[in-house]
Amino acid sequence: MAVFEKAKWIWADGLTGADAYAEFYKEFTWQGEKTLLRLSADSDYTLWINGKMVASNQYGDYEWYKVYDELDITPYLNKGKNAVAVLVWYFGENFQRYIACQSGLIFEIEQGGQVCVESDETTLSRKSLAYQSGRKKWMTGQLGFSYLYDANKEDNWIDGKLQGFTPSVQVQKHCSFVLRPIDKLVLKPLKKAKLVENQNNKLFVLDLGEERVGLFSFAFSSNQSQKLLISYGEDLKDNRVRRMVGPRDFSFEYMAKKGENAYTNYMLRLGGRYLQIESEEEITLDFAGVIPQVYPVKAKAFDKGDSVDKAIYNLCVNSLTLCMMEHYVDCPWREQCLYAYDSRNQMLCGYDAFEGGNFAYVRANLSLMNQDRYLSGLMAICYPCGVDLTIPSFCLYYALSVKEYMENSKDYAFGEVVYARIKRILDTFLAQRKDDGLVYRFAGKDNWNFYDWSDGSEGEIDENSIPQGAGENPIPDAQVNILTVMALKSFERICALAGLDYPYQGVADELAQATYTAFFNKDKGLMRSTLQDEKYLELVNALAVKFGVIAGKDAQGVCEKLASGTLTPCSLSMKGFTYDALLAVDSENYRNFVLADIRSNYKPMLDAGATATWETQDGAVAFANAGSLCHGWTALPIYYFTRLL
Repeated sequence: MAVFEKAKWIWADGLTGADAYAEFYKEFTWQGEKTLLRLSADSDYTLWINGKMVASNQYGDYEWYKVYDELDITPYLNKGKNAVAVLVWYFGENFQRYIACQSGLIFEIEQGGQVCVESDETTLSRKSLAYQSGRKKWMTGQLGFSYLYDANKEDNWIDGKLQGFTPSVQVQKHCSFVLRPIDKLVLKPLKKAKLVENQNNKLFVLDLGEERVGLFSFAFSSNQSQKLLISYGEDLKDNRVRRMVGPRDFSFEYMAKKGENAYTNYMLRLGGRYLQIESEEEITLDFAGVIPQVYPVKAKAFDKGDSVDKAIYNLCVNSLTLCMMEHYVDCPWREQCLYAYDSRNQMLCGYDAFEGGNFAYVRANLSLMNQDRYLSGLMAICYPCGVDLTIPSFCLYYALSVKEYMENSKDYAFGEVVYARIKRILDTFLAQRKDDGLVYRFAGKDNWNFYDWSDGSEGEIDENSIPQGAGENPIPDAQVNILTVMALKSFERICALAGLDYPYQGVADELAQATYTAFFNKDKGLMRSTLQDEKYLELVNALAVKFGVIAGKDAQGVCEKLASGTLTPCSLSMKGFTYDALLAVDSENYRNFVLADIRSNYKPMLDAGATATWETQDGAVAFANAGSLCHGWTALPIYYFTRLL
């Protein structure tokens, strides 16, 4: 059925600007029949029915792919008069997981199959009193804004005690609606943090006991009105939460009222292990913690290997689950972004880790990426993303992810859905070929030629950690050429499975030969990274063997050097390509090497007390102390333990 046929996009009259909070209220009569509520918002929402919190969190989307939630609110209703209350947080400025659009809320209520209530000008609304609008305090360039909540201005509006509410105004948004393609996240019982330190009842450091993802909640009493600063993080330095990490500020603020205070934020999702509360004057803290939010998947039983292997496997599964929100996220603490490469590893491991392969969730993520409309012909760095930035190599991994999804799920029809997207990407890369037959890197400040967090693969980054491609010469390198071969072969397989025309016959073989000729040093038996230097990277050579650019005796020789550890090493997230190359050339000989390498890389995490897999081997100290201790792209042991143990 069509949705929102009579409903209007609405907003609070007079409320303008970014980082704004609007409150909406409408009453209706219930006749006792099954009742559904559908809603969508820009940018996030919390919904109450009759004063009870029902749902929150808008699916990250686009105006042309606007996702709505359909909620069964029947259990929350009473015969006769009922009330719906919605708080909407409008971001309004671009960051790496949001594209700035017109603010708005749209909803409708259906009883017994008939729509009886719609959002329109009769819906009452106002600017939020308790949340400070227009503050625009950034946490990170990926997470977006922090917030300030003033408990002194609470007035129980969700219970119908309305002050300052006026009729809403209609706003113009032109959206194509789709039903949320995955389940809502499930809220688990509150996890209270244990006190690590209490300094004069004015500074509290608390430990959740393990990496958690969820919604902040606390209760305390104060003898006066005062401001509290709440910080969160994954580790402690000098027994304090590392609130400031470079330009990042992992904190939010709460203005306490005199007396009892109890507060939960249902929109800003936290990732980490530690909390810190700082007050101006003494408070009596009852508790602080998070309400865990988890995507409803069931992990498969795993009973292979020894106790260390099982612990590594479980560490990886926990990372996967913590990094599943409305879509895959790279790390819950620092970014919460959907990247094409990061999610490829998460998908691949999830096929083995979860009952049923988790295919619906994977398809939704690939579909969301397919909706990206980055103008250059490539794909944006994240999805959705309001920042003009791309990692060209990650675009090529999208084809690999689709191929692997279709092979595992047998959803061959999906190839037609993404055909035009992948062809556009490949056309864009092949347009970079020069007379020597090689694909050249992309120049320009919006192109970050990143391949891996290892020497020679990071791409150019300025002192503010902003990728700057403008200074890079448009040169060919081995990695972009090998990955283009990979994407061509992946697309050929996609077309074969879907019964579609493959438009690049012979191009992969031509490019592979040109790449081998240009970059393979026969004297050393290795492939160098660029024509200008003599760097020999583990990742370059592993990719070349994995995707057939190097074959036969040359591949055997490369694998001997990969196993020797003499090449510039790749990071944990890319180790799978090394393992694949070794196992493809000589599975029997390299099986034990792969298992031993995994154990040597992941056991130090266990020894350090990790409860999730780290972003890189360096842990928290990586990237000037911004290294994540929970990152989905390093869950790869799941894939290899499943096959080799």
